[in-house]
Amino acid sequence: MTPSGSTLAAVERDALLAGRHTDPHRLLGAHPITRRGRTGALVRAFHPEARSAACVMPDGERVSLPAIAAGLFEGFIPDRSVPFAYRLHFAFANGAEWERGDPYRFAPTLGELDLHLIGEGQHWRLWEALGANPCRVDGSDGVRFAVWAPNAAGVSVLGDFCAWDGRLFPMRSLGGSGVFELFVPDVEPGALYQFEIRTPDGVLREKADPLARQTEHPSAMAARVHASHYSWGDDAWIRERGGREPRREPLAIYEVHLGSFARVPEDGNRVLGYRELAPRLVAHAQRFGFTHIELLPVMEHPFTPSWGYQVTGYYAPTARYGDPDDLRFLVDHCHQHGLGVILDWVPAHFPRDDWALRLFDGTPLYEHADPKRAEHPDWGTLIFNFGRLEVKNFLIANALYWLEEFHVDGLRVDAVASMLYLDYSRKPGEWTPNRYGGRENIEAVAFLRELTSLVAERHPGCMTIAEESTAWRGVTHPVAEDGLGFTFKWNLGWMHDTLRYLERDPVHRRFHHDELSFAMLYEYDEFFLMPLSHDEVVHGKGSLLAKFAGDEAQRFAQLRLLLAYQWTRPGKQLTFMGTELGPANEWNFDASLDWHLADDPRRRGLQQFLQDLARIYRERPCFWRWDHDPTGFAWIDCNDRENSVLSYQRRDGDAHALVILNLTPVPRLDHRIGVPSGGAYRELLSSDASRYGGGGQSTRELVETEAIPWHGLPQSLRLCLPALSALVLVPART
Repeated sequence: MTPSGSTLAAVERDALLAGRHTDPHRLLGAHPITRRGRTGALVRAFHPEARSAACVMPDGERVSLPAIAAGLFEGFIPDRSVPFAYRLHFAFANGAEWERGDPYRFAPTLGELDLHLIGEGQHWRLWEALGANPCRVDGSDGVRFAVWAPNAAGVSVLGDFCAWDGRLFPMRSLGGSGVFELFVPDVEPGALYQFEIRTPDGVLREKADPLARQTEHPSAMAARVHASHYSWGDDAWIRERGGREPRREPLAIYEVHLGSFARVPEDGNRVLGYRELAPRLVAHAQRFGFTHIELLPVMEHPFTPSWGYQVTGYYAPTARYGDPDDLRFLVDHCHQHGLGVILDWVPAHFPRDDWALRLFDGTPLYEHADPKRAEHPDWGTLIFNFGRLEVKNFLIANALYWLEEFHVDGLRVDAVASMLYLDYSRKPGEWTPNRYGGRENIEAVAFLRELTSLVAERHPGCMTIAEESTAWRGVTHPVAEDGLGFTFKWNLGWMHDTLRYLERDPVHRRFHHDELSFAMLYEYDEFFLMPLSHDEVVHGKGSLLAKFAGDEAQRFAQLRLLLAYQWTRPGKQLTFMGTELGPANEWNFDASLDWHLADDPRRRGLQQFLQDLARIYRERPCFWRWDHDPTGFAWIDCNDRENSVLSYQRRDGDAHALVILNLTPVPRLDHRIGVPSGGAYRELLSSDASRYGGGGQSTRELVETEAIPWHGLPQSLRLCLPALSALVLVPART
């Protein structure tokens, strides 16, 4: 029972002591009161282990707060108007003492506009409202904690600043917004924290902050309060980026898994940090002519073998490689050396770890309540509820967060197909049709359209890239034309067809010639990017080199041929790290790339070939300016099945280049192809050159046209095509 003289109702006291009070500020802190004719402040404080408590006045005077219940203290301070600055002092039976600021003397630190935008699902800087934000309130430095948990019976802040005792800092519910908030003075950047959530059925669950911006090193689960102090040096890059048109510029992406790019064997196989990696990674990508680096997901993930694709901390760079400012340094270093940065981003699903997003407030919050829509059958993960405004806001704001806070130049969106279809990987009866009876996920489509529209509007020059594996129409078409609005789509059809063709014994390739030419039938349906990604060198698929038939020399010849085809046909390109080393084994996420291979003579040739190929690509606009326009490409001959030869033009107005691929180990010593104009042509590249580790078969490096119409063109050339080779020729005058 509440002692005589206390104004605290027993029911409220009991709710506070039980951790079920959603407005602790109404009980705790300083409140104006009139007692025995005198006005003043009634101060209440709570610490369940304290023996005594006192209010420390601004002048240092301590005013005792008598106990009114176990751990609950209350005292009247006459002639003191509210609010006023004070601190609390607690003493314990073991002789310990603790003085701190009182979180319950502060008004709400989130405004009505923030709450309105959160409720509308349109708070595009959500990380500044929710999560842990260091700030100064009424002269006190501390951290504002805020979390969306609309069905929670109560939420508290846990941390190393309160001995992880969830009884000490219960948070205030901000009404119908579903947001709980608390400003805790004296907490500093670097502090560890979590949220303790009391579910509707009374169970206490310790949860990671969904908007944590820094975490402990996995597999520890706590978040860390973060305040960035990074000073950017990429102003020129950002200004220029706004005027760029990625579809009409050279784009060659080097895909990187930071944890296996380079390690330190003599230091226990230690991974390099963001800052250590920056100069080495940039110099390497520059050497091979790449325009961008794409990082496999760097968002925090507890399970290393997921390569980052099972995200638990969407706003936190993984602590494996350093703190958030270290990642900023890596991006900045790239920009200052002329390289863009793209991040893999995973909005399709999230893992079931009980301390993360799953059943966050005790109910399906981020995931669907319907099991037919909540669970991903392939990956054992949960699917976001894209139709819930707050969830959509969480994801879109997260995309903008990486663009704005880390200056990245684009997002490659993982597993888009799994988002678009309600029946993805499901059998009949395992999925629920949409309201029109169809299989399309209407909410996911709307989410993706809003995402791409906002990125384009707020960050001109930045890219959104869809990994979409089906024939969904309009992935890269404008939203105004019922498209999804992505900048590029991965051309997985081209990748599968090309690798399947090259995996065949050359003697059988003439029966499958259409596997190479088929992609051009749909080339202009979308804005494509051709990936030779990590997915093709894992799970028993072997390395690229190991896919090809023949002896070692022939396998290297086919790897050079594949790269030449990728870089010279329409579309942009992505190449996974290590391809330039020609490894015989598939990628191992838990070890460094085999850098010792770089000294092998064949592999030195491969590296020189890729450098020259990239230089030719960047110097010749015909290879990229009109990638997505039929005027930029024309077949010379796509029907030479018997010889397994493919030839085409790349064009930029009057400028053009010829590409001829000989896809068998048989040299074609007198092969005629048609050309669009008369005069001499010179060889820019032969993948068989001895400096590339090829056979060095003699070719005609300067050849005159003959007035013999061929392939429907007015002039023709007689060429020597080395076995398993690619030739690139241009008019001699250019």
